[in-house]
Amino acid sequence: MIMLKKNKISDRTDERLESIKKAHSQKSPKFTTRMEDYLEVISELVDLKGYATPTDISNYMNVRPPSVTKMLKRLDEDNYLEYTKYQGLKLNPKGKNIANEIRQKHSDLLEFFELIGVDSSIANKDVEGMEHHLNSKTMKQLRKFIILLKLKPDLLALFN
Repeated sequence: MIMLKKNKISDRTDERLESIKKAHSQKSPKFTTRMEDYLEVISELVDLKGYATPTDISNYMNVRPPSVTKMLKRLDEDNYLEYTKYQGLKLNPKGKNIANEIRQKHSDLLEFFELIGVDSSIANKDVEGMEHHLNSKTMKQLRKFIILLKLKPDLLALFN
């Protein structure tokens, strides 16, 4: 019996180690979470005032202007931005699509954490970053679970 438990624990440990190994052995995607953050901020700024400037981005992301310029150049080369002289930056459809996906993930995760009773300030900190790493299939299932929780308020009582 004790040997059986050790084997189960050992198997689960092996599975976790293999999962970690697989995640870290995959080639880095050309598109990074940092790029997603930039697109998300640009999208928010465009919604707020109709355009984004490098200075705005620098202020909101708390990064130095040269870093912003470097990233904007990369995003432009990869065709995510539209820049019109004297009118600032906007996202093209490709950039908008990614920004919208990230914003939706952020919103869904935040809603989930708040539903289960996590304080919004903590939820916001936890969500930032998670949104970049969850597969769209995982998010689809989480959205279904959120809907279930809203339809069955008695289930929410378990989290309070």
